[in-house]
This record gives sequence, C-alpha cells and structure tokens, in this order.
Amino acid sequence: MDELLMTVHQIFIKDGAWLTLGKGLWTTVEISLQALLWGTLLGALLCFIRLCRVKVLRILAMGYIAVVRGAPVLMLLMLLFYGLLARSGLEAVTVAIVAFSLHTAAHVAELLRAALLATDPGLVEAARTLGFSRWQAFRLVTLPQIIRIIRPVYQSTIVNLIQWTSVVGYITISDLTRVVYNTASRTMQPMITLAGGMLIYIAISYCVYGIFALWEWREKGR
Repeated sequence: MDELLMTVHQIFIKDGAWLTLGKGLWTTVEISLQALLWGTLLGALLCFIRLCRVKVLRILAMGYIAVVRGAPVLMLLMLLFYGLLARSGLEAVTVAIVAFSLHTAAHVAELLRAALLATDPGLVEAARTLGFSRWQAFRLVTLPQIIRIIRPVYQSTIVNLIQWTSVVGYITISDLTRVVYNTASRTMQPMITLAGGMLIYIAISYCVYGIFALWEWREKGR
C-alpha cells in the first residue's frame, strides 16, 4: 500500500505534476463551459428556426441538425482546425469551442423541440384567456415545462460534452486527456495514470449530476 501511495505521489504530485494536471483540467473545463453556453444559445435559435413557418429555413435547420448529429465530433473538429479555419489565425482552443458549440447546438435543438412539442398547449391557452401576453405565457407557463422535461437529458448532454472534449488533443491542445497520456508515457505507469485520469473525469461528471440533483431538490422543497 505504501508503495502504491509513493507511486501515485510521484505521478500526480512530485515536481509540480499536479500543476500540469490542473492546467489540463482547466482547459477541459473552459472548453466544456463555453461550448455548453454557446451551444445552448445556438440550439435554442436552431429550435426556433426548425419550428418556424418559413419552409426554406426549416429545411436548412433540419439539414444542419441531421448532418452534425450524424457526424463524429472528432471529424468536425479536425475539419474546422485543419480545413475550414486553418488560415483564420484562431487559436486551437477557440476552434475547439466553435466545433463543440456547433455539435452541442444540434443536440440541444432537437432536445428543445421535443420538449416544446411535449408541453401542454391547454395551459398556454388558459393563461392567454386570463390576460397574459404571449411572452408572459411562454415565460411563466411554457418555459418551466420545457425545463422540467429537458433537465434529465440535458445533464447527460453536459456530461457527454465533457467526455467528447477528450479528443481535442488531436489538434494540439493540452487538455486533461492529453496531459494524462503524456504523464503515462513519461512515468511508464500507464495503468495508475490512466486510472487516475478516469477518476478525475468521473468526479467532474458526478459534480454535474450533483448540481442537477441539488437543483431538483430545491425545487421540490419550495
């Protein structure tokens, strides 16, 4: 046991190794948070276009969602970095945020569309009858229903996004996965190093689950 602890200390703590891991972890968190923010906003816009009355826009939105959801996120990332944005001068992290935002948006758009179609239109009609404006009816009646419906799947989308970012090392980004891989190569301890990296990803995932569980618990307590 003592030998295992010493090995773990040498891999993850000694000579500032924890600082390198921390930088990789922060890069993963930064890409994930920004991609989640922009992907959710773009997804809401796509959902609106997907349901609008203009047929051309509706078809374009449907095509975008179908293509991006069906394509591997790694292919999209490499297409942007080595192809479409190769001469843009953008940093690799920025390109990664763009790629994961576009990918997340396609999933969020379909998630929001399904939730919107699952809401009870009778409640909106009742609110309008009581004198609510269209915006008030959406904000106070429809939106809470959408949030309640999408919450379980949305938290899985966030966790999946965090896991998807593990491929950014293919475009020279030193994220958590790349740092763990380099550490394993340097220390010649792949089993312990990779197991430690997995535990970090699992811890991040359960932090997300915990936030949503706390959110749900507070709502039930009201």
